[in-house]
Amino acid sequence: MLREKIKQLSAQYFEEYRAIRQHLHAHPELSYQEYNTSKFVRDHLTHLGIPFTVMAETGVIGIIEGNRSDRVIALRADMDALPIQEKNDVPYASTIPGIMHACGHDVHTTCLLGAARMLHELRNEWDGTVKLIFQPGEEKNPGGASLLINEGVLENPAPSAIYGLHVHPQLDIGKMSFASGKVMASADELYITVRSKGGHAAKPYLTADTVLTASQIVVALQQVVSRNNNPFSPSVLSICSMQGGYTTNVIPSELKMMGTFRAMDEGWRFEAHRRIREIVAHVGKACGAEVELEISIGYPSVVNDHALTQHARSLAEEMIGTEMVEETELSMGAEDFGYYSQKIPGCFYRLGTGNKAMGIVSGVHTPTFNIDESAIQTGMAMMAYLGVKG
Repeated sequence: MLREKIKQLSAQYFEEYRAIRQHLHAHPELSYQEYNTSKFVRDHLTHLGIPFTVMAETGVIGIIEGNRSDRVIALRADMDALPIQEKNDVPYASTIPGIMHACGHDVHTTCLLGAARMLHELRNEWDGTVKLIFQPGEEKNPGGASLLINEGVLENPAPSAIYGLHVHPQLDIGKMSFASGKVMASADELYITVRSKGGHAAKPYLTADTVLTASQIVVALQQVVSRNNNPFSPSVLSICSMQGGYTTNVIPSELKMMGTFRAMDEGWRFEAHRRIREIVAHVGKACGAEVELEISIGYPSVVNDHALTQHARSLAEEMIGTEMVEETELSMGAEDFGYYSQKIPGCFYRLGTGNKAMGIVSGVHTPTFNIDESAIQTGMAMMAYLGVKG
């Protein structure tokens, strides 16, 4: 059976692709700067004999044609790293100061490269076309997915469905998880600046107190979720940075804040923006300060197509066994895969990479994040199987 051939090939190629993952991990690049990573992917596809085009400067789009049919499936992996200093003591630790693959995109890229190899070798045994999407800039607005879509990645040929995976260190090695409907939140960035003429701390009545104004804005904004949102619709607003002032006896003339707003419902998302603007403006006016607000629109929520996700889950059960497939929990984290799922049916699933016995438990976006690398064998086999059966 084709499934067994994929499993055999994934085992056969595992060591080679583990080495590829370690190379990518040691040479991370930030969002929209994935020049060497993009070249590595292009060189590997050239070696395999898979044609490709370049989009959004560093994105790589490959095409594998099986037996002719109208079926087109897209498989997506992201390539960028994060501005984090790695603390893992491993031979393949990041060689780039202050940059690390702390979200597993090196794993995603490796799994798709491995899947591409198997799909190409078996191309006479399956029907349709598989579009490989190696995407830049998932970690930073506006999101590489939006750039690729604007440049036509979902056209010529147009896929009828798209699949993407994400490493999940809280899920045991060898497992995968799926969920239909809303699975990840939208994410918008909040930038607030409070200004006044400033003044002596002993004479606050002669100026508008920027620190007090900012503090009241932080407290008032909590009403957006607690008193304006339906409690059955997950949403969160967090102010995560407050910068201003430099001594004990001067009211600063300027104070800056940054934060994030996240939601599962797109209608509520933009209604919340309206309330955020009202609250910030009114608190500033009440305190006598000048207030400036910027809401940087980020990624939409990720919504998995029900039929596609159920199909993918059934394929995972065939590949690794029913007992190894779980239900994915909702996450207020964000992913620009949401742009794809707005356009065509999508399924974003999770690959277990955690191993408590080996001490591999750190979460993504931490300086000690790592994976049990045996997940690569499962990951590339599943992506290949989705390519031929998805």
